Amino acid sequence: MTILTPDQVSSKGKIGVLIEEHFDETEYRRFNEFFPANGYSVEYLSNLWGQPKLTFKGNDHEEIVNVTIDFKDVKPEDYRGIILIGGYAMDRLRYQPQVKSGQMNQSPAVEFLRESVELMDQHQLKIGTICHSLWLFCADPALLNNRKVTCAHNILCDVKNAGGVIVYEGEETAATYIDGSLVTGRHPGVVEEFMQVFLRELNAKN
Repeated sequence: MTILTPDQVSSKGKIGVLIEEHFDETEYRRFNEFFPANGYSVEYLSNLWGQPKLTFKGNDHEEIVNVTIDFKDVKPEDYRGIILIGGYAMDRLRYQPQVKSGQMNQSPAVEFLRESVELMDQHQLKIGTICHSLWLFCADPALLNNRKVTCAHNILCDVKNAGGVIVYEGEETAATYIDGSLVTGRHPGVVEEFMQVFLRELNAKN
């Protein structure tokens, strides 16, 4: 698939997408098409474990992404928006090699998210999650407590236990939901609506 580079789009700014192995491929493909077509360049960020580049495969092993941007080399304020991609990538990103009782999660991704949420709460940054990606928020319940969100049905207990307030539509979670500067989506089946809502929120800040 062809990904437009920043100099190939009339950029309104950058969207940083957090990613790791087992990412959702539908979302990956559509992010690469939709946001550049609407003036925003897309950069993929991850924990590179001291390597100059890491390659990750999607859930279906059809799409691959080469990531060269490490969390330690960027700041949330470098971006107009941050999106946490779905699939199982966010579970992998919250991994920490050493842990001890009472210690807050210190993975680079969670530390980056803490900084991002601080800006989000000041209405200086939009953050989007879709499907399973609220898992990264769940690594530090202080980030999710009392926020109204939607998510995939199979992580409802995780989100509730982390203090999130889940919004429903009938017998399923809401397709999308906006709580302040946080935009959440149910799963890849609503990716088109999720992107439109996220784009509208980004543009409203212009």
